[in-house]
Amino acid sequence: MKIIIRITSLVLLFMVCFSFAEYNKPAKKTAASKTSPPSTGTPYYSTDEIIKIRIYSQLKATALMFAPTNGIYEVQADGRTILKLDSKGLLKISWSGDSIEIKTTENNLGRCKSLKIISDDIENGFKLRLLSPDKKPRFYDGNLSVNVEEKILRLVNQTKMDHYIAGVSEAEAGKRSTLEFYKVQAILARTYALGHIQKHVADGYNLCDQVHCQVFYGKTTDHDILEAVKITKGQVVVDQDLQLISAVFHSNSGGQTANSEDVWGTSTSYLRSVKDSFCLKMPNARWERKMATEDWLSYLKIRYKYPVEDSLAKSFALNFKQEHRKSNIEYAGLKIPLKNVRTDFQLKSTFFSINPQGDTLIFKGRGFGHGIGMCQEGAMCMTKSGYSYKDVLSFYYQKVHLIDIKEMNFFKEN
Repeated sequence: MKIIIRITSLVLLFMVCFSFAEYNKPAKKTAASKTSPPSTGTPYYSTDEIIKIRIYSQLKATALMFAPTNGIYEVQADGRTILKLDSKGLLKISWSGDSIEIKTTENNLGRCKSLKIISDDIENGFKLRLLSPDKKPRFYDGNLSVNVEEKILRLVNQTKMDHYIAGVSEAEAGKRSTLEFYKVQAILARTYALGHIQKHVADGYNLCDQVHCQVFYGKTTDHDILEAVKITKGQVVVDQDLQLISAVFHSNSGGQTANSEDVWGTSTSYLRSVKDSFCLKMPNARWERKMATEDWLSYLKIRYKYPVEDSLAKSFALNFKQEHRKSNIEYAGLKIPLKNVRTDFQLKSTFFSINPQGDTLIFKGRGFGHGIGMCQEGAMCMTKSGYSYKDVLSFYYQKVHLIDIKEMNFFKEN
């Protein structure tokens, strides 16, 4: 079904952007080649510029080793150059009171309050290995800054946007998928990054490397991922008002994605529930969880004052069914949000039915994740079946458009 676009001042934009077909099911195959909704204000930001990512943000890092993998790095302590390192160099960096202690294999270089390790070429890279806590090495492009923050080392990687996007794509999607799927993941990662570029600006960086922002474990060498980022360079997804979308996704929808209001409480035009058969044979399509009947009834009574003494109410709670996604368990006007049940019991999804077996309940669930936006396993299956990355995006996000960030900035400014 083609989108009918009213004649407005945006008509010029749609001449230079890729418009998606509006449909609930892809009509044609083509040849294959993780809170509340975030703000989606449009930034004026170039994909060629440098982005600052806090790395190891979930760990209390107090000691690490730094080693260039290529190029020359300059070590600056409190703004003063104290050393230059090549690929044979090695630097130990440790937290020491309110300062940073710096050592080579031969010398103690002293302490400083702020440390920067920079190269003239942002394409150069380095290896980091945390010593405390002990972690396997990671590899990064660009530069590194180190500061002391509440008895730990705060590490910030400055890297090119596309290097970051490639690293996110691998961390969020893994390896061994299709080039078309990596195109999807790269576009969504870029859309999210540009839409949230100021998320941690008050902290001195742009984004962190965990699910609070996007997972990022450093550079990737995967050819298909790098190619996907290159092919889709600058491409982002916007809604009908030219706002960057909330580029959310989850592991598996269980056969049906969720409306945004069912999880966040706020309706979003492009995050609508769609029937999704593509993911049904994937690993995270189904799950089971056993629970004592008494535990379930106690939970309902204590947290929601559910009338478990009433025989009809009790029977309903023990035989709850979902053939299609629901947002609540509802009985006699009482609503129990399924998103709360999922969180409280750490379930894989809200898409479950309950079957009693003696004194035990079997929660038979579908899918993995919040269920909003793109289903990753479904998207993988779509691209393996020959659907293009544009097909995938228009299937999971309704009434959206794929454009280049430069065109969007141009029309926002004029």
